[in-house]
Amino acid sequence: MTLYDQIINKETKLSVIGLGYVGMPIAVAFAKVADVIGFDNNESKIELYHQGIDPTKEVGDEAIKATTLEFTSDATRLKEALFHIVSVPTPINQDKTPNLNPVESATRTIGKNLSKGSIVVYESTVYPGVTEDVCIPILEAESGLKHGIDFAVGYSPERINPGDKVHTLENIIKIVSATTDEALEEISKVYELVIKAGVHRAPSIKVAEAAKVVENSQRDINIAFMNELALVFDRMGIDSKDVIDAMNTKWNALGFTPGLVGGHCIGVDPYYFVYEAENLGYHSQIIKSGREINDGMGEFIADKIIKGLIKTGKKVIEAKVVVLGLTFKENTPDTRNSKVGDILKRLAEYDIKPEIVDPWASETDALKEYGVTLSKYEDIQDADCVVLAVGHEAFKALSVEDIEALYNQKLANEERILVDIKSILDHEHFTSKGYTYWRL
Repeated sequence: MTLYDQIINKETKLSVIGLGYVGMPIAVAFAKVADVIGFDNNESKIELYHQGIDPTKEVGDEAIKATTLEFTSDATRLKEALFHIVSVPTPINQDKTPNLNPVESATRTIGKNLSKGSIVVYESTVYPGVTEDVCIPILEAESGLKHGIDFAVGYSPERINPGDKVHTLENIIKIVSATTDEALEEISKVYELVIKAGVHRAPSIKVAEAAKVVENSQRDINIAFMNELALVFDRMGIDSKDVIDAMNTKWNALGFTPGLVGGHCIGVDPYYFVYEAENLGYHSQIIKSGREINDGMGEFIADKIIKGLIKTGKKVIEAKVVVLGLTFKENTPDTRNSKVGDILKRLAEYDIKPEIVDPWASETDALKEYGVTLSKYEDIQDADCVVLAVGHEAFKALSVEDIEALYNQKLANEERILVDIKSILDHEHFTSKGYTYWRL
């Protein structure tokens, strides 16, 4: 009997290690067709799941309450499973080099609880070679088992787009790979249980690892190009949104726009590619330059805010700045590597402490990661400058009257600074009324 048969007949279990924005959706999906153990070493997170609360807001509280998924922080429970999916974050260090500590730690945990006949599949984003050169030796050392004889390994990069309710886990083709043809077929069949869009069998693990890094690096480069144009157009006195609207009338325009590029994928993955390329003696030019441009956008936007305050006669240190949005993208509570943080850091150099509103962000995460206390939208008033930083649906729904009510009503319109990073507000309304309006 194959491992696939054992899983669908519920004669063994499947485990997911790491129950975050990526791990939780796939664990819940598999729990509909198999017995699944969801492991995370964050006990407070496990407790929330036990209470039926989804802190990621990816599947929702009701799905958490209804799932048969077994939540645990007890690593020994992994011995009950023969198919393991590793979905832990792979961040970068301060010097922009890969931080493999989470994936290495997860691998040690699995290795200590690995049984003969198991398959371990990594979903965490890494540079080509990590799965085979770093992870497999750890599994062997911790388990005392031999890869290729006692257990198999695969790689299937995650492709979940946090906050996206259209391109969901089930609707995105899954890349799968393995060290042997037999393991590849097993892994493919298991994933096909939940991936309606089907799977793509990559010829090797390194190809699959590279594909993940490249797909995010490609987006990063395209956005960097638009950001560079925005930097130049700003000096030319041209509205970049007007240029993009005109350009997009051509059928083959790519549709990219300038903006803040952070998060745990696009803002990180290119550095994994650059790191390994440099280890091999090649110094990246396009990818590294693109990342440097995108990393500098927060400071550029903050400087525009400062200049706006000065030009409208404000005493910068006394100005009241309101920032709408803190998460790294719209409609998700994920604040990791949010480039809004770069804006706040730059403003802090001028002793500006903005009031920050974000209906999605966790107050705990905001304080822990950025040292800020979130304010409630209804409490905001008397602003000198409003910065729309994240395109949450709640912010898109604001009327022009809602925005106007945030300002100090004693200010003349030309003294009211409005920075629309996402270019979603009514540009004509605010400029016609004389607001000091700027968009990226």
